[in-house]
Amino acid sequence: MPELPEVETMVRGIRPFVEGRTIRDLIECPCPCKPLNYRPQFSEIEARVKGQGIKAVRRRAKRAILELENGDALVIEPRMTGLLLLSDPPDPGHLRLEWKLSGKRQFNSLWFWDRRGLGTVTLYENNEYQALIAEGYLGRDALEMLAADWSERVEKSRRAIKVLLLDQSVAAGIGNLYASEILHVSRIHPETPANILSRVQIKRLAEAVKDILETAILHEGSTLSDGTYRNALNQSGGYQNAHKVYDRAGETCLTCGVGVIERIVQTQRSTFFCAKCQRKK
Repeated sequence: MPELPEVETMVRGIRPFVEGRTIRDLIECPCPCKPLNYRPQFSEIEARVKGQGIKAVRRRAKRAILELENGDALVIEPRMTGLLLLSDPPDPGHLRLEWKLSGKRQFNSLWFWDRRGLGTVTLYENNEYQALIAEGYLGRDALEMLAADWSERVEKSRRAIKVLLLDQSVAAGIGNLYASEILHVSRIHPETPANILSRVQIKRLAEAVKDILETAILHEGSTLSDGTYRNALNQSGGYQNAHKVYDRAGETCLTCGVGVIERIVQTQRSTFFCAKCQRKK
C-alpha cells in the first residue's frame, strides 16, 4: 500500500543511517515466496553496488532511491507491501534483501521486506536515472504542484477526477487511499469529469493535496487493518486515525454528520466518498 507519505517516511527514516556509508555487501535473503523483479539480474546489481558509497537517499513519487558515488542509482519501488527497514521486520520469512553497510554506526544493515513480492529493484546508470527523474516519464511530484499546475492538467482530460489523480504521469505520488481523502476534503465528487472543475474547486484540490500529504508524512503514514505498513523502525503510522472516508463505507460522515460514506469502484479500485459533502453535478 505504500504511497507518497509512506515512502517519504521510509526515506526520511533511513537517510540519517545510510547516507555517506559504503555498501559492503548486498545479499538476497532466502524466501520461498514470489521473487522480486530485478533489473538487471540480481547478480549484476550485486557486483555493481558492492564497494559503492551511498551519496544520497531520495524519493521520487512512490520510489525510494539510493544515489551511488559512481553516478548509478538503485531505485526501490515498494508497491503493495514493500518496506525499507533498519530493524525488526514484521516477520523474517519475507525479508528479501540486505545491504550490509560499512562503519561503526547505529544499524549496520538496511533491509527490504516484501510480503507479496510485488516490489521492484532497478539499478540505473546515470543517464537512465536522469531520464527517470525528469518530468515526462513521471509527472511533477504531487507535493510540488500548485493550483496553476492542476488547472493545466485537469482542463485536458474528460476522465473522472479520481482516475486522473491516480495517473502518475499527471501527478507523481498520489495513490488510491489519499485520492479519496483529497477529494473529500476538496468537496469534489470522485466521478466528476476533470475538465469541468471550477477554479474554486481546483484551488481547493491543490490545497487539499498538499495539506493531506504533508499531514500524513508528519504522522508517518497510514497503517491499515492488515498492519502491513511500518516505518523504518517497524513502528505503525498514525494517519489512519485521521481518515475521513477511506475504508469507512456505511459509516456516518465525520465531516457533515448526516451523509453515509459510500463505496464505488473506479478502474478496479475502491473509492470512498460522502454524497452529501461531495455532490455530483
